[in-house]
Amino acid sequence: MTSTMTKARTMGVALAAVVLCVALALLTGCAGPKADGDAKGGASAGKLIVGFDQSYPPYGFVGDDGSYTGFDLDLAKEVAKRNGWEFEASPIDWDSKDAMLNSGTINCIWNGFTMEGREGKYAFSKPYMMNAQVVVVKDGSPVTKLDDLAGTSVLTQADSAAEDVLKKPASEGGKADLTSTFGKLETIGDYNNAFLQLESGAVDAVACDLSIAQYNMAKKPGAYRIIDQYLMSENYAVGFALGNTEMADKVSATLKEMYEDGTAKKICEKYAEYGLSFENWKLK
Repeated sequence: MTSTMTKARTMGVALAAVVLCVALALLTGCAGPKADGDAKGGASAGKLIVGFDQSYPPYGFVGDDGSYTGFDLDLAKEVAKRNGWEFEASPIDWDSKDAMLNSGTINCIWNGFTMEGREGKYAFSKPYMMNAQVVVVKDGSPVTKLDDLAGTSVLTQADSAAEDVLKKPASEGGKADLTSTFGKLETIGDYNNAFLQLESGAVDAVACDLSIAQYNMAKKPGAYRIIDQYLMSENYAVGFALGNTEMADKVSATLKEMYEDGTAKKICEKYAEYGLSFENWKLK
């Protein structure tokens, strides 16, 4: 009997502890999801975790010393420093960027990130760089205008702005009608390999950001040519999870300060050899 009573008393204490824990969780929220600002890496978290494609020069890539570098990462480091945030560069699988952002694994996407076509999906900073979607061919290719792409093989990065505009109907500002004339449109994981395929002749053209085209042309002068007609003009911005306008606004304000004091220009000039131009800076 004594053993039975002891067990009952022990179970009662344990049950009471559970009830108390649940009650405290409901009152304080300590056991539930954090507020958006914390769970999704908001400003209150005090950390800027930048999700970027490490194969996307000059915006984000692996330097000769094996460390992560790039135009956007340099901007992000300076923004974090000025706001007293800890900075972390987090290379991501581009296809998984939304899942990582919404889970809080990263708290922003800062990597030549096109805002057009993504409105309503992210809390964006103000656009800071002008960009365009273009088609690149090998120098000497008979393709000189978009209509010449009929019957050709075109390659682009999966889940990229270029893929989006090529698949979007004309009624939504896209080029699906043009794409329907291609021999085939294929996607690949990153643009470095896309340009290797173009160089080898495995594909006839690569659709990509203007900045990526300029980088590859600067890297191998005389190897490639941009078709004069753009697929679409657009802007780069920093993307945060919906609701995280606090951090987006702080980033916008800091980037403007960096333009005004000349820091943005210096960082642009650092990557001029990669084809990046300060003339494309927008946030003033």
